[in-house]
Amino acid sequence: MTDIQVKVGQQFPLTIKRLGINGEGIGYFKRKITFVKGALPGEVIVAQVTDINPKYLQAKMVKIREKSHERVKPKCNVFDLCGGCQLQHLSYRGQLKYKKQIVEDALTKYAPHVKLDKVKDVKGMHNPYTYRNKNQFPVEKTGRKVRAGLYKEHSNTLIDLHECIVQDNRTMHTTNEVKKIMSELNIDACKNPMREKGVRHIVTRVALATGEIQVVFVTNTRHLKKQDLLAERVMRLPGVKSVALNINTEKTSIVMGDETIVIAGVETIREQLQDHIYDLSAESFFQLNPRQTVVLYNEVRDAAALTGHENVVDAFCGTGTIGIWLAHNAKEVRGMDTNEDGIVNAIYNATLNGADNCKFEIGDASEKLNEWIEEGFYPDVITVDPPRTGLSEETIKLINEIKPKTFVYTSCNPSTLAKDLAHLTKAFQVEYIQPVDMFPQTAQVEAVVKLTRKRRLK
Repeated sequence: MTDIQVKVGQQFPLTIKRLGINGEGIGYFKRKITFVKGALPGEVIVAQVTDINPKYLQAKMVKIREKSHERVKPKCNVFDLCGGCQLQHLSYRGQLKYKKQIVEDALTKYAPHVKLDKVKDVKGMHNPYTYRNKNQFPVEKTGRKVRAGLYKEHSNTLIDLHECIVQDNRTMHTTNEVKKIMSELNIDACKNPMREKGVRHIVTRVALATGEIQVVFVTNTRHLKKQDLLAERVMRLPGVKSVALNINTEKTSIVMGDETIVIAGVETIREQLQDHIYDLSAESFFQLNPRQTVVLYNEVRDAAALTGHENVVDAFCGTGTIGIWLAHNAKEVRGMDTNEDGIVNAIYNATLNGADNCKFEIGDASEKLNEWIEEGFYPDVITVDPPRTGLSEETIKLINEIKPKTFVYTSCNPSTLAKDLAHLTKAFQVEYIQPVDMFPQTAQVEAVVKLTRKRRLK
């Protein structure tokens, strides 16, 4: 078939068949896949080509001729500009259906031997708003006025946010007050760390259980003008228990640097999930949706099905949250991670929760697994929560060789999950896949997979 002739700016009617991994509508113009932001499955739209690629078209929606019954009015005034949420225009019921479909599509593409009936319905939230316990907003300044928020999608134009429907209201209120204080004190802001000195980001985190709030100024300097007065006034805000400077002098998209200085209040705020308590420093990683974290970790616990007699390995353990969650029902838990700060936090969290059967060490997953097995520690259950890139070939090969009784895989990326399952199913069978909606209004979905060791045929 000869390539179709299409021009940028060309308009045509398009029927949307499904949603893509980023929440964009997908249709086919003369058999060529066409991506349209904001379009929903079942809709007939008029699309206008914005970009042409040999394999696909990018288009924008000019008009909706037939509207989906799942389309709703976004609650956010800057939804079309911000890009932080991709699915506010889709009913929550529709979002949950879509996220299940994303997992199924990934399996169909990368692990077609895994039956789709293994995928359960997505576990969503009763209230899919105001769930994020932390914001980290870049800062700009015009005259004395300080602005902070999110960048307009695909641009360097900052949207000054005063409210956000997915953020905990306390984080937004605190950040808004901090902006006012910075403006009144004429605190320097830094957009380009190579040319300016000042605040790069305002990071605000609230502990859901205690209401304690932590404010971190990410700067490219170790001292701000009027720093003491700034800290004093921020500490007067309701709930604020800690104010810190985090030093980041690099020109990078990574928000936090390696050094943090507490300039007022305490070093940590305390969070509690069910019976587990966590003290969070400015650098501590912690799940952004505490309510759904309980759902996610309980799914891991249920999949592990511990009886109190099992040795458990918590790979990519981070700050030890999953390992500690399982510790009460395990004989022994060992976790590893390459992040030294995470392991320090994991050890502290284990002590804080009386999980004296937990051991956390710095190291690569494959190397530590081999080392522990040589010591005589053989895991009955392995649980992993890897980064978006998934598991390395070496780690998959080793897990397939070890063949623990149960393997629990927690994933934040359906594509890499499916790719890994294609190899893991050589030694394991998929019992079920339970998607969990950790980030309503966005295109992201997490999943907990229970795999069990295949029996050898006689």
